[in-house]
Amino acid sequence: MTKPERLLVHGLDLSYFTGKLEGYLRGKQIPYTLIEMDTADFKRCGKATGVAQMPQVEWVDGQWLTDTTLIIPFLDQQYADTTVLPEQPLLRFVAHLLEDFGDEWLWRPALYYRWANAKDARLMSHRLADGMMRDVPLPFFMRRLAILNRQRLHFLLMDGYSANAAPRIEAHYLETLDALEAIFKNHAFVLGDKPSLADYGFFGSMFRHFFCDPTPAGIMRNRAPAVHEWVARIWNLKLSDYAQLPFSNEIPDCMQGLFNIVSAEFIPYMQANEAALASGKRNFTFISKGVELKLPVHKYRVWRFQRMRQRFQTL
Repeated sequence: MTKPERLLVHGLDLSYFTGKLEGYLRGKQIPYTLIEMDTADFKRCGKATGVAQMPQVEWVDGQWLTDTTLIIPFLDQQYADTTVLPEQPLLRFVAHLLEDFGDEWLWRPALYYRWANAKDARLMSHRLADGMMRDVPLPFFMRRLAILNRQRLHFLLMDGYSANAAPRIEAHYLETLDALEAIFKNHAFVLGDKPSLADYGFFGSMFRHFFCDPTPAGIMRNRAPAVHEWVARIWNLKLSDYAQLPFSNEIPDCMQGLFNIVSAEFIPYMQANEAALASGKRNFTFISKGVELKLPVHKYRVWRFQRMRQRFQTL
């Protein structure tokens, strides 16, 4: 297949999934240019792919790539000498499972910390008003206020936030930090001594939100310094340096804390989301350690969960 000399990545340098893809492209040493989206470019990319999201990648001959959970395996096939997918079937399943967890479970606390804390929200609304909304013909203060209100509506009020639920949403981040800290005290990467898809699954939230946004970044530095070090390691590594190193054939013992969260919280949440969609509901209640979260149904996460189940059934 013909490959472009340089990928054109449309996204934002504060975006969860743009950061995930950039980390992977840097590791693969695939040349790319980040095109900082404004609202017009966001609409243009959405028209080209049929979905309004970021990042969006221009490939060749008018073809586009979208959704990092599909982009990364596609590029891994095109540049197979530095794969991030373990060959051993169980390890490969775990890598995909943890990518799902990183993408879909950590989204809520990542957006919560960004928009529920005044100093974080002030900084990020300023950056978005000055960046993505730079082509909107309104005074700066109106652009900043519009983006602040929009983000808080969609990512707080419409996604389970309440005064009662806030400590539990914060705990989703803290518990994951503690589980990852236990891993990185023993290994350089999630599945051992070689970077895998699991690392890039966690990188989106851990880099652009928890590592960079003021409030969660302070927590990470003080509570989980090994995680902080891992974020910088992923951003700086070259996968070619690990090409001759085999993936482990066993799951490290230090991962039990992380698997406890996946089995007790993430998989039941994905099951409840799927069941709610099957019942024709638009919202459902999920109990997280005794705390009620009133959540919207996500069709996309149903698809992710179905793929997870299919992968498990093939083992």
